[in-house]
Amino acid sequence: MKTNKNEIKNEILLNDNPKSSFSESIKSIRANLKFSDLDGGNKVILMTSANPSEGKSFITANLACSFAKDNKKVLIIDADLRKGRQHRIFGIPNNKKNGYSNMIVNVNKDGFTFDGYINKTSVPNLDFINLGATPPSPTELLSSDNNKLLLEFLKRKYDYIFLDCPPVLGLSDTLILSRISDFNIVVVSNKQTKMEQLLDVKKAFEKAGSNITGVILNKVDKKRHGYGYGYYGYYGE
Repeated sequence: MKTNKNEIKNEILLNDNPKSSFSESIKSIRANLKFSDLDGGNKVILMTSANPSEGKSFITANLACSFAKDNKKVLIIDADLRKGRQHRIFGIPNNKKNGYSNMIVNVNKDGFTFDGYINKTSVPNLDFINLGATPPSPTELLSSDNNKLLLEFLKRKYDYIFLDCPPVLGLSDTLILSRISDFNIVVVSNKQTKMEQLLDVKKAFEKAGSNITGVILNKVDKKRHGYGYGYYGYYGE
């Protein structure tokens, strides 16, 4: 299947329209995250949502782009091993032999290198690892010691790592990864995500022994969007 280049261009809005209201909103989120990390020790930023189609992958790509434009070395990992779509956003084919799932399996082998796994994007300082082959049990793979080891290796190479994770409700994958992340960001969709669903997400994180760092409100009318502590709004498709 051929990738629609126009669709790719439109999804990396921060790269195409750096002075737009959307870009300024993303930069505000970046500033808030950096302010919350004054000692510079937090590297792994988990991105998720309550349900599918709320814009988490789109926000992840643009927020990571913002950090890269701030002269930071940034990596996006497509950690949604079931339905990840970061490869479509960046126009990079999902190599089912050289993705995140494959790295987890192989990281403990003698002579393992990152060669062939890490993709360069069109944005300077921004790299990307596609999801790879869908494993029989994504939850088991993500909870493995191999995955923890892999992330420790990658943290030595990058200033920030963004984990584009599955929606929380109905799956435990994201909650497992929240135990090894530093920031946990939930993307919610204006007039789509229900408050009780967001409360269920909060309870799920708490049950897993993790906290939600912030919430990004997606699909807000740009004439009415605003900001508050831990809550961010922007206008986007």
